[in-house]
Amino acid sequence: MDSLNILKDNRQKLSYLYLFLSILGAILPMMANFDFAIEYGNSFDIKNFISLANANPAAQSISRDLLVGATAVFIWIVNESKKLNIKNMWVVYIGTFLIAFAFSAPFFLFLRERRLIEIENK
Repeated sequence: MDSLNILKDNRQKLSYLYLFLSILGAILPMMANFDFAIEYGNSFDIKNFISLANANPAAQSISRDLLVGATAVFIWIVNESKKLNIKNMWVVYIGTFLIAFAFSAPFFLFLRERRLIEIENK
């Protein structure tokens, strides 16, 4: 727990941790998506992708978990960004649907921490 408090007290380091996680959140899902496209055809067949994401109970569980969790967090992201007047939110919104939620959620947290730093330094 002390390590989490250290990060909380140092918003700069925490913001860069979120940025690092957003980079991983872009790279890792995209690698899997490229593998999917290679294995199942040169294009990204969304219908087949969704079918495979629900192919068995384990896949259904994680797909539904992500759908509900990501939806709730996305609603919070929209509201929080308006409340804090965070800039460059278009990256988060577009990134959620074109890259991955694993990218956009940590990237939003990066932008949010940077905005909180800005507000604290006024």
